[in-house]
Amino acid sequence: MGLFLGLGIAGVILLVCSLVFDGVLEGLFDGALDGLLDGWLSLPVVAGFVSMLGFSGALVLGTTGLGPVPATAAGAVAGAGAGWLTYRLSRVLIRDRSGAAPRQDELVGTAGTVVTAIPAGGYGEVLLRLAGQPVKYAATADGPLARGAEVWVTATPSATSVDVRAVER
Repeated sequence: MGLFLGLGIAGVILLVCSLVFDGVLEGLFDGALDGLLDGWLSLPVVAGFVSMLGFSGALVLGTTGLGPVPATAAGAVAGAGAGWLTYRLSRVLIRDRSGAAPRQDELVGTAGTVVTAIPAGGYGEVLLRLAGQPVKYAATADGPLARGAEVWVTATPSATSVDVRAVER
């Protein structure tokens, strides 16, 4: 029982270390381990397998009259399932692109409001809504625009500034 609990605790400690020291092991060997600790041999997958092997083995050993060999087999099956789920979850998270920053060309046509007046030939600030989030950009316009004016983005000369024109209603 002690061996199984020790494996379970060691797996949890390995998982915490893999989260805290993510990428340090690869950096220590100066790129020699590139790709080796990815996928099925990643530390979270190994940690999930070891901890589930230990805790499931202890549970089977403690609650049934079976010996250590069936408990190890049950723990290995549960560990393989936990490792597979960890692998699949990590693949899903890696492919998630929902947090990608907007590109400059995606700002053209966006509506917003002036929050700092834009003088003729100078910069002011506009508040745009991107994916429901307010974002402030430096802005220029052909003519002066007062605070609170509704504007459309016509161009994006840089990643932090936009050209705007007043919305005519």
